[in-house]
Amino acid sequence: MVLIAQISDLHLRPRGLTALGRVETNTLARRAVDRLLALPQRPDAVIVSGDVAEAGDPREYEMALEILGRLPMPVHVIPGNHDDRAAMAAALVAPGWVAATADGGLQFDAEVGPVRLLGLDSLVPGAGHGELGAARLAWLEARLAEAPERPTLVAIHHPPRRTGLPMDPIGLTDDDAFAAVIARHPQVALIVAGHVHRPIVMGFAGTVCITAPGVAHQLEVDFAPDAPALYNLEPPGFMLHLWNAAGGFASHVMQVERAEGPFDFRIAEGASWPGY
Repeated sequence: MVLIAQISDLHLRPRGLTALGRVETNTLARRAVDRLLALPQRPDAVIVSGDVAEAGDPREYEMALEILGRLPMPVHVIPGNHDDRAAMAAALVAPGWVAATADGGLQFDAEVGPVRLLGLDSLVPGAGHGELGAARLAWLEARLAEAPERPTLVAIHHPPRRTGLPMDPIGLTDDDAFAAVIARHPQVALIVAGHVHRPIVMGFAGTVCITAPGVAHQLEVDFAPDAPALYNLEPPGFMLHLWNAAGGFASHVMQVERAEGPFDFRIAEGASWPGY
């Protein structure tokens, strides 16, 4: 069994500041880390799928080191459209959370037991949309060719297919080229993304792509073609991706805050359900 946590879209701010004028993203990220650390089974690794910072301010990456540095397991990070490569590299390459590639991208290549993790940089500086480009697609092709039998999870910030939500115009522009690479490597068992601040499941190039909810604010659901991108304060969450040799990946949406429970139904008053 391998357990991988995915947190996304932290939008951290310099100490004392909020995002969008009202969202206490630093506090919400701390609560997400608290929840991760309190899980009955601690994840073997944590993937942060982009938008670590709100404005790419170096102080926001200092906050990331402070908050995520409490995690005792390996942390693997990719940039999102709100991130700044230079500031992220200056803060996060040294602790090993991200690695610089020859073309200047920030990606990762890691192993967790029998599972391989590959992280892709889809950041286009100054833009909201994402793009991998020929060099990063070639990097992905080469990495996948190295271990065709190893089950692989690929992380990218921008979802590679349309979701029907207002963020689609700033999605991944070279999604077809990305799909062509993935389709040639059936060991890719799961693609995980962020960006849209909602959990969404979609088919992609013969595998499955899942986006994570935001650790802080969420995107309002509106499928109208001209709908604006509005955010709300629905309960924040993160993903747990559980891999086992018999069944591959099973992905779970986890809410950061809990209401009541857990309760043991086996001893609930009046409970007589078989199997409990």
